[in-house]
Amino acid sequence: MAGHDQTPAIVRVGAITRIGAVDIAWESFGDPDHPAILLIAGLGTQMIRWTGAFCRALAARGWRVIRFDNRDTGCSTHLDHCPPPDIGAVIGALGVGRRPDLPYSLDDMAGDAVGLLDALGIGRAHVVGRSMGGMIAQILASDHGHRVCSLTSIMSGTGNPAVAGPAPDVLALLLGPAPDPAIDPEGFLAHGLAFARRIAGTGRPFDAAACRALLLDELRRGRAPGGTARQLAAMIAAGDRRSRLAGVTAPGLVVHGTDDPLIPPAAGRDTAAAIPGATLLEIEGLGHDLPPWVYGRVVAAIHRVAMRPGRDETGSR
Repeated sequence: MAGHDQTPAIVRVGAITRIGAVDIAWESFGDPDHPAILLIAGLGTQMIRWTGAFCRALAARGWRVIRFDNRDTGCSTHLDHCPPPDIGAVIGALGVGRRPDLPYSLDDMAGDAVGLLDALGIGRAHVVGRSMGGMIAQILASDHGHRVCSLTSIMSGTGNPAVAGPAPDVLALLLGPAPDPAIDPEGFLAHGLAFARRIAGTGRPFDAAACRALLLDELRRGRAPGGTARQLAAMIAAGDRRSRLAGVTAPGLVVHGTDDPLIPPAAGRDTAAAIPGATLLEIEGLGHDLPPWVYGRVVAAIHRVAMRPGRDETGSR
């Protein structure tokens, strides 16, 4: 897992660290003495979705950038001993006011992030999450506010039940079974490409070659077949976070694409409204993705919000 990837003044290192009952794989870019930005990945995806180019662009602005695999993905612990939850049963239980019995919650996943900061000796960090990672970042900022300098929520939502959900065909692709890559590798890749193409925006042509390479990289790093279902169940059970977000004192940024069919733009606006003083950046033509053509705008926006003092601070980071 350990590795080095050096560009001028930027060094990449990585390791696997025990956090409670799970091992968390992580990598860091930039000077370890610089203020930290923690990047949290989305549903069923790995830390490499925060590409090296994106991480180096942030590190070049004077930050120590840390990315990690959530539990049940990549090189972190796979909870294969826990059967994948029945998503319909989870929704049914919540519908009658009963909390389903799940392997873990988004709060547990937020605890993994706090544990990683502890292990790295980082008291406070700027927290950036995409999709499900944005939801985990929101929990960090609301429930572990003393550890969060700023909050950036990208293509995510608050769990507000009044906000429209995914387009029906997108939801079908998300929940539909993927071919087993050990039996049908090309079918597995075709399934992943179809989903990625559907959720990509119209701002630039879809880069199928880059997407295929990323899917292959994730497959090589480690696949947890039931991990996405376990994470999805945790997301569904997380509920409405708006009351928790009302107490956030860290500077907030919400980034959302106008073409997002998985978590529609209304969810981004709802998130910005729920975080006191948050800035909303809507990117025309962006879908549920973070392609290279938006790196400059998103990195600059994260840097700006990270430089802002919080409402309970005197101006220091």
